[in-house]
Amino acid sequence: MKRITGKTKEATLIEMSNTLDSQIEDGCAVLTGYRRTFQAGVNVSQPPAAAGGDELLDDDDVLSLTSFDPGASVLLAASPREQEMAVEEEVVEAASFSKPPCLAYAELLEVMEHAAGRLQLLWVCKRKETVRGRLGERFLSDHNPVTPIDKFEQNRDSVFFKDGVRRIDFVLSYVDDKEGDKKAERRREFEANLEKSGLELETEDKSESDDRKTYYLKIHAPWEVLATYADVLKIKVPFKASDIPKAREVPLEWLTNPFRLPDNIMRPEPDYFTAPFDKSKVDFFLIDDKDTFFPPSTRNRIVYYILTRCAYYKEDRKEKDKTGIKRLLNNGTYTSAYPLHDCRYWMKAQDVQCESERYHLYRHWARFLCFYKEQPLNLIKKYYGEKIGIYFAWLGFYTEMLFFAAVMGVICFVYGLLSYDDNITSKEICDQDIGGKIIMCPLCDKKCSYWKLNSTCVSSWQSHLFDNEGTVFFAMFMGIWVTLFLEFWKRRQARLEYEWDLVDFEEEQQQLQIRPEYEQKCTGRRLNRFTQEMEPYLSFPSKCARFCLSGATVLFWTFLIVACIMGVIAYRLAVYAAFASVMKDSPTSKIQLVGSLITPQLATSVTASCINFVIILILNFLYEQVAIWITDMEIPKTHLEYENKLTMKMFMFQFVNYYSSCFYVAFFKGKFVGYPGNYSYMFGKWTSLRNEECAPGGCLIELTTQLLIVMAGKQMVGNVQEALLPLLRNWWGSRKGRSHPESTYSRWEQDHDLQNFSQFGLFYEYLEMVIQFGFITLFVASFPLAPLLALFNNILEVRVDAWKFTTQFRRPVAAKARNIGAWEEILNVVAILSVVTNAFIMAFTSDMIPRLVYLYAYHPGSEATMKGYITNSLSVYNISQIPEDNLPEPGENPSWFNSSTIKTCSYRDYRYPPGHERQYTHTMQFWHILAAKLAFIIIMEHVVFVVKFFVAWLIPDVPSDVKARIKRERFLVQEYLHNYEVEKLKMQLSQSFCLSTETASLLPSSPSKHQFMGEQYSFFYMSGVHLYNYTFSVEKGLETDHSDLNGNPSGMQPDAAYVVSRASCFEGNLRIIRYDH
Repeated sequence: MKRITGKTKEATLIEMSNTLDSQIEDGCAVLTGYRRTFQAGVNVSQPPAAAGGDELLDDDDVLSLTSFDPGASVLLAASPREQEMAVEEEVVEAASFSKPPCLAYAELLEVMEHAAGRLQLLWVCKRKETVRGRLGERFLSDHNPVTPIDKFEQNRDSVFFKDGVRRIDFVLSYVDDKEGDKKAERRREFEANLEKSGLELETEDKSESDDRKTYYLKIHAPWEVLATYADVLKIKVPFKASDIPKAREVPLEWLTNPFRLPDNIMRPEPDYFTAPFDKSKVDFFLIDDKDTFFPPSTRNRIVYYILTRCAYYKEDRKEKDKTGIKRLLNNGTYTSAYPLHDCRYWMKAQDVQCESERYHLYRHWARFLCFYKEQPLNLIKKYYGEKIGIYFAWLGFYTEMLFFAAVMGVICFVYGLLSYDDNITSKEICDQDIGGKIIMCPLCDKKCSYWKLNSTCVSSWQSHLFDNEGTVFFAMFMGIWVTLFLEFWKRRQARLEYEWDLVDFEEEQQQLQIRPEYEQKCTGRRLNRFTQEMEPYLSFPSKCARFCLSGATVLFWTFLIVACIMGVIAYRLAVYAAFASVMKDSPTSKIQLVGSLITPQLATSVTASCINFVIILILNFLYEQVAIWITDMEIPKTHLEYENKLTMKMFMFQFVNYYSSCFYVAFFKGKFVGYPGNYSYMFGKWTSLRNEECAPGGCLIELTTQLLIVMAGKQMVGNVQEALLPLLRNWWGSRKGRSHPESTYSRWEQDHDLQNFSQFGLFYEYLEMVIQFGFITLFVASFPLAPLLALFNNILEVRVDAWKFTTQFRRPVAAKARNIGAWEEILNVVAILSVVTNAFIMAFTSDMIPRLVYLYAYHPGSEATMKGYITNSLSVYNISQIPEDNLPEPGENPSWFNSSTIKTCSYRDYRYPPGHERQYTHTMQFWHILAAKLAFIIIMEHVVFVVKFFVAWLIPDVPSDVKARIKRERFLVQEYLHNYEVEKLKMQLSQSFCLSTETASLLPSSPSKHQFMGEQYSFFYMSGVHLYNYTFSVEKGLETDHSDLNGNPSGMQPDAAYVVSRASCFEGNLRIIRYDH
């Protein structure tokens, strides 16, 4: 026995099964209409007309029976006259029901239409609204014309078919156009194949749509389809309530109450032990209601799985490329395909059958005022699927961890502020008697003049904010922080895998089947060694050719980025001289407060950074299309492989695009300059583009400027693109919404006007965050406030993404994922690389190592001091030995410069002075500093790596309590499955034994005239002292006999439903099986 629907107090719906009906595929037959009442004690053979009067079926009179013969489903109903009377009475008394309609009506309607389709009978449902806002249904045949439902009576937020019972799991939209005949033929074949696969369809005519052009095809997946594909996809479902006690309360947990959400939002579902669904073991699982057993996210995932593999060619023409909804969308046969949101986001659904989860997500998650609240991850997973849920879990955890990095960065910055007075180096630069008397050599040829060192006073103070002793410790802290972030995320991810039933989910099973595009384009077939089945494959020569073309394309675009960066560098070199000449006597120097900050170096750096950022955006836009094209060309086998290939291509490109300018400033600018008598030139001396020098304060402040502009600019542009563009597009698309007042703005039309969430939507979200992760780790030594900016951005990013998903996008198709995929490996690579880059920044870009070498080895006197460092760090050159091409043009020198008295100029380097036997060659101090830099890199890398790997070893990837729960669940699954199989075997043996020993003689030994005409059924319903018996013939599909059984045979209980099948009828005896409720 199998319970196929929910049960009420008065009635129970059951499905009969025994050892012989395992191949049955058809659904239940349904009886509605009138019943005939008989008093107990009336002769069984009494004709129906002599019995009591007619009585309209009560709402609890839900009758069901199941055939033991495949294909023998039958639709049973009262006579046409009785149906007419029922409709008339319903119209008059629609608002006078004494109690709500039976809950099983929703389930019976699905069975009803399925049976009607098999028997080719025209049966529809008449719907009327009652005073309670619920729907009353009557099944009507073609004898009774059905009055169409008024559009105004339909709920605007309805997610059901017009019958108000079958849920809309997916919607396809299309319009008529010039190629109407060709596309209409595709649609006909596609929809016919969908119906063959078991899906149920309903079309909304364009006359009822908002624009009078769009048709909407609504798709419903009945139980049989859901159960079949849940078995194929191995979807986990509950089989037992969890008995694992909840975690203990943490001390001082009340402190976190302001940040918590209501318990029903955080845990929308009870905790269960789960197992993969098995259609042959339906009664093993906790199925209370088949209509709601699979949540909408699972339902739309199953339907989309069917849509992507359903063909739209005729059976006699096997055209493999004509398969799947994606191709139909690309060729314009359909304009969109999407599952429905369950309600409007700003208010709950009026229909109590709708979950209103979208409303709860908006209220508790998507509003910016909730920025300090935790995220309802379980509700996000339930509504959008595990793949989107894991993204928001990772983004939330990343934001939480950024808080600690931001705090340390602020402490480092505050230390730089507080140590202002101890900065002897900046004081010497600003001192009129020291920095004011040091004449520096020109920074460019001809257009640049001699300048005094104290002109860089402000920039030296700015540099000290980020280039101080605290920066070294912060760089080492960030190396350890990255490790802690990745290790703790693995633990959080493991917990989510268990809670979301992803522990045994194999990545190869993410889509289970190979991509439809792979099946279409790969004509070759070979035997799979594991499954022993023939499968498509791509030949090795074709694979190599595609790989080479893809690699060549990626290299071309990488070189294109490098060429653009070289162009920006050339711009810096060429424009610096122009800025130096123009700004020499510029009025900007007289501007209060900021006038002294506007220098040629700053102007060059800012404008070059802005140009570089614009180039980055343009190249990104172009390369995205190229990356998708070459990934499609490679024909990846699975969806996971496709995502990983695209991820690696996009990240490699974005890495070079975003970080190349920062790498140039950090590791190349000012490192290959030469000296006044022998300058180095970009592309040779003939180009006159002399390599850039760092400012006297060092290149670190320029790296900070570059990082700030690119990072902050990317975040601002990204937030505008994510929030403003979808809002404007939706406003433009729905500006004519509801322009026809006679139509309703239905749920599918509202969602149609929203933006489509593409298959790359989540990919771009990850890419944005991983690029940001690179900024705050690779170059954080130059800008300790970068984590703080990232924290503020991410707090906004979480709510912007939530708002966008909830209000601006159509509901995405649910997808499974157990982790963040290839991004996790990319984060590990960036984390390791960040240790190296920060060590090199501290060694070669910062002035930290030269200052320490001077402090401990070259300071004057016996006391360690930084006095004299500026003079020590500069070398001098004889002006008379400078080549003519490097000297300033006449009129470029400032008024204070007197060539007769000033014989030498200074430059940043460690070289012997003129007149020395080794003049203009590197001093021993230079080699000492170089050795100290290399030693610092080695020591810092080894210390950070040792701590990093020790922390990774110390922290287990999976928490111990999660391991215990996983083991217990696996044990319970095996134990319960074993017990289930044993009990099932016992029941089969018992039924086999009882079949030969226990029968009840309920009918006369002489068969009736209908008994052997075909398969017949009897239904018994006990209500009080009345026992009603109905006998039906499959061949006729009509009611053939009514009789009341005498007394209360076989121990039948009142208010119980029994089903008896004539399939096991021998000499007038019927076997009775009762389902106790």
